Amino acid sequence: MFVWRWLNTVKQTPYLVLLLWLALTPLARAAESSPALFALIIDDLGDRWDYGQRALSLPGPVTYSILPGTPYGHRLARLANAEGREVMLHQPMEALGELDLGPGALDSHMTHDEFIRTLRANLDALPYVRGVNNHMGSRLTQNPQAMEWVMEELRRHGGLFFVDSRTISGSVARRVARHEGIATVGRDVFLDHVRTTAEIENQLVEAMKLARRRGSVVVIGHPYPETLTILEEALPRLGQFNIRLASVSQVIEAKKQRSNPPWHVSLFHLPTAAKN
Repeated sequence: MFVWRWLNTVKQTPYLVLLLWLALTPLARAAESSPALFALIIDDLGDRWDYGQRALSLPGPVTYSILPGTPYGHRLARLANAEGREVMLHQPMEALGELDLGPGALDSHMTHDEFIRTLRANLDALPYVRGVNNHMGSRLTQNPQAMEWVMEELRRHGGLFFVDSRTISGSVARRVARHEGIATVGRDVFLDHVRTTAEIENQLVEAMKLARRRGSVVVIGHPYPETLTILEEALPRLGQFNIRLASVSQVIEAKKQRSNPPWHVSLFHLPTAAKN
């Protein structure tokens, strides 16, 4: 039984009660403080209409990342935008293993022209794109030159943001993005790397704890039935625990504000101006 049902369940095992207490007790965040932000990205959209429709029915400002060259990607992007949701390009990138990346992939063997032409075509084909995150990419995101090409194109495309899916610890994507002046953030938690209900629930609990400890969290999930079932029940209840669902761009802006807090005149004593 999912954790949210525990609140209304009389018979609870000690383990579940303990896990609920550890997960949902405020972690050094006063009740009156601003809610922690929870950005949820649903990846791998566009191949299946039924999964896409169900993902779009999730409540709140969920962000949808759509694979290029998929039969339903364009339509899902239009529907997401019509509902005020953010759309991202889920850009396939070269992995360390011999994996099928699908259409529109970027790899280190491409010339600069091939690389840019492929990325540009993917961006042009998908409407309302606000940002990009990598699909796979354990090899390419470690390549500074390739990441520089990506960020240059995002800047040319109107300053799109970049989310590093962090498929490998050695990724240089965010470092290069910051160097190129591209707004960027990294994935904090994968919900369904292990596709079982118990593990998805555990990852959601970890994401909530991280959000309240740091003030925000970026979570990636997929349109699996197991994941969507849990999210359909969990997302409407986040507010009970001082957590607010937010778009990726809102989390990026909040992080920017925390790293560059506004200057308040009242905090400083200004010296009297000297007379000429």
